Amino acid sequence: MTNFISVQLKKASEVDLAKPLCKYYDQLCSIEPKFPFSENQICVTFTWKDAFDKGSLFGGSAKLALASLGYEKTCVLFNCGALASQIAAEQNLENDEGLKAAAKHYQFASGAFQHIKDTVLSALNREPTVDISPDTVGTLSLIMLAQAQEVFFLKATRGKISKILVTLLPLENLNKKLLSFSQMINYVYVFYHVAGDKMKDGIIAKLANQAADYYGDAYKQCQYKDTLPKEVFPVLAAKHCIMQANAEYHQSILAKQQKKFGEEIGRLQHAADLVKTVASRYDEYINVKDLVDKINRALAAAKKDNDFIYHDRVPDLKDLESIGKASLVKSTPVVVPLSQKFTDLFEKMVPLQVQQSVSVYNQRKADLVNRSIAQMREATNLANGVLASLNLPAAIEDVSGDTVPQSILNKSKSVIEQGGIQTIDQLIKDLPELLQRNKEILDESLRLLDEEETTDNDLRTKFKERWQRTPSNELYKSLRAEGANYHNIMNKAMQADGQVKERYQSHRDTIALLCKPEAELNAAIPSANPAKTLQGNEVVNVLRTLLASLDEVKKEREQLENDLKSVNFDMTSKFLTALAQDGAINEEAISVTELDRIYGSYTQKVQESLKKQEELLKNIQNAHQDFSKMKQSNNESNLREEVLKNLAIANDNFVELVANLKEGTKFYNELTEILLKFQNKCSDIVFARKTERDELLKYCQMPMPMGYNPYMYGQYNLPYAPSPMYQTPGQAPYPPPQQPGYPFPQQPYYPQQ
Repeated sequence: MTNFISVQLKKASEVDLAKPLCKYYDQLCSIEPKFPFSENQICVTFTWKDAFDKGSLFGGSAKLALASLGYEKTCVLFNCGALASQIAAEQNLENDEGLKAAAKHYQFASGAFQHIKDTVLSALNREPTVDISPDTVGTLSLIMLAQAQEVFFLKATRGKISKILVTLLPLENLNKKLLSFSQMINYVYVFYHVAGDKMKDGIIAKLANQAADYYGDAYKQCQYKDTLPKEVFPVLAAKHCIMQANAEYHQSILAKQQKKFGEEIGRLQHAADLVKTVASRYDEYINVKDLVDKINRALAAAKKDNDFIYHDRVPDLKDLESIGKASLVKSTPVVVPLSQKFTDLFEKMVPLQVQQSVSVYNQRKADLVNRSIAQMREATNLANGVLASLNLPAAIEDVSGDTVPQSILNKSKSVIEQGGIQTIDQLIKDLPELLQRNKEILDESLRLLDEEETTDNDLRTKFKERWQRTPSNELYKSLRAEGANYHNIMNKAMQADGQVKERYQSHRDTIALLCKPEAELNAAIPSANPAKTLQGNEVVNVLRTLLASLDEVKKEREQLENDLKSVNFDMTSKFLTALAQDGAINEEAISVTELDRIYGSYTQKVQESLKKQEELLKNIQNAHQDFSKMKQSNNESNLREEVLKNLAIANDNFVELVANLKEGTKFYNELTEILLKFQNKCSDIVFARKTERDELLKYCQMPMPMGYNPYMYGQYNLPYAPSPMYQTPGQAPYPPPQQPGYPFPQQPYYPQQ
C-alpha cells in the first residue's frame, strides 16, 4: 500500500536520545522516592521538545523545561511507547513470530500512552505540552490498540498487512518484556485454538468489525484537533472503512453458507461502496486495488447466481443485522520494572530520614528480640535450677542406688564431647591475649593524639598569636571522649572476666569429675541401699511424664529462639513509601505496627511457653514431695543424692561458662575491628593536622607584613576535615559492641557504652 507514517520522537536536545529507554525509565522510578527532586531541594531541570511541533521558519519547536522527575518519567515513557510501535511496524507479518511480536508491542505502546494519560496531570502539576496531553496520548493509545486488533485479523485471514500503520520514530534497542498472563491467553486462543486459515468467517468478521470500531473512535477523537500530523486523519478514516469492508465481506461469506443470498449481495454492495470511498478519497495514502477487485468479483458472482438461480430479495443496508465484535487486545499495564534483569544503581542508597528511621526501627527490633530471648533463657535457667535442687531426673533414675543414672551419663558424655575442662582452660587462656591486643590498639591511637597535641602546644607557645589554628585539645575532645568510653568498656570486660574465672574455679573439680569414664564416675558416687520398691511406682511415672513435657518445652524454646533470630524484614521500602506519600515518616507508628505484625505470633508463643513451664514446675515440685516421702531416707542415700545434684549443677555451669567465654572471645574480636576504625580515624586527622602544621610553620618562619596568614585569606584550603564530622562515642559508623544475651552473671558480662 504505502510507507509507514512516522511521528517525531521527543528529544531532550538536537541529538537523539541514546539511552536504553526502558532501563532508564526503571531507574527513574527507583530513585524517585529516594531523592527529593523539586525546585526547592534537588533541582534538576529536564528539557523536552514537543514531538509533534515542527517549529516555524523563524523559531524552533516548542519545548518545556521543568524541575520535575515526574516530567522526565512521562517523556521517557512516551518514547518507550513510540519505540514499541516502531518495532511492531517493522515486524515480518508473513510468519507467526512476526505477528505475535507486532501484537505484543502494539499493546505495550497502547499501555504506555494510556498510563501517561492517567498520570501526566498529577505528575506535572501544570499544563503539559500538546504531545503528552491526556487527549493526545489517549488518541495514540487507541490507535495502537486498533493496530494490535488488525494484526489479529491479519493472522486470522493469513493476508498481508497494510503498511499504513501509525507508528513512532525508531531507536534500535528495546528491552523486551514478558507477556502478561491475559495476553498469553489471547495469543493461545488466536494462534493455536483457531489457527490461521481455518478460522470461521463469522469470527473473522467480528475481529475486523472491532478493528474498524477502534479506528473509528480514534478518528473521532482527533477529527477536530491539529495535534497529530495531518497524514494521520485520512489514514484513520481509510483504515476504518477498510476494516469495515473486510467485516462485511467475511459476513457475506457466512450469509452465503447460510443460503441468505440476498443478504450476501447487500453486504458485498456495502463493502464495495466502502472501498470505493477509500479509492476515491484516500488513494494518495493507501492502495486498495486488490481489495476492490476481490470484493467486486465476489459481488458479480453473487448477483449472477441470484439473478439466474435464487431470485432472493436484496435487503436495504439499514435492514441488515449488525455484525458482532470480538476484541482480542487490551492495553498492557505499565508495571515497573519494564526491562528484564533490572539492577538498581542506587539500591543501597536511601534518604537520610529513611536511614534514621531504619536505624531506630532496628533498635526497636533488637530490643524486642533480646527481651524475648532473655525471658526464655531466664526461664530455662530457672527450670534447670529447680530440677538440680530436686536432683531430677537423676533421683527417679537412681532407684537402684548403685549405678550412675542415665541422665548423669548423658551430661558426662555431652561435656566430654565439648572438650571438658580443656576447652574452658583454653578459652580462659585466650582472653588476656585478646584484651591486651585491644589495649595496644587503643593506647597507640591515643598516643598519636597526645604527640600531635604536645607538638601543637609547643608551637603555639613559641609563635603565640601567629599560630592561628584550632587548638588540638579542642579538636580532639570527641575523639578523647570516644577513647575514654572504650577504656571504660574494657575495664568492665576485665571485671566480667574475673567473675567468670572465679565461678569456674568454684566448680572446676565437679566439672572434672563429669569428664571421667563411667567406671571412675560410678566409683566417685557413694552407694545407697536399693529402693527397688519404687521402680514402676505411679509417682515415679508421673514425674517422668512431667519431666518429659518440660524437656519438650525447652526444645521448643530453642527452636523459637532460632526463629526469632532468623526473622529478617527490610523496612526501607516501607519508610520510602511513607516518605513519598506523606512527605514525612511517622517512624514510631509504622515500626510498632510492623513489629506487631512480624513478631506478634512469636511473642505470644514465648508467653505461652513461660506459662506452660510455670505449671509444669509446680506439678513437678508437688510430685517430688510425694516421691521424697516414699523414698528411704538415710545418711548414705542423702550423701549420694547430694553428689548427683552437684554433678547436675556442674553440667549446667559448664554449658554457661563455655557460652560466656565464647561470647567474650567474640566480643573482643568485634571490639578489635571497632578500635582499628578508631585508630584509622585518629591517624587520618593527625596526618591532616601535620600537613596543616607544616604549611603554617612555613608562614610563621618567614617575615610577612601586617600579620598575613594564608588561612585567613583563603590562599590555602584546610587539609583536614572540621571537628563536627567526628561523631560522639558510640554513634555510627562506629557502633558499640553488643551485649551478649546470656543470663549469668547478673551484671552484663560484656559492658555496653
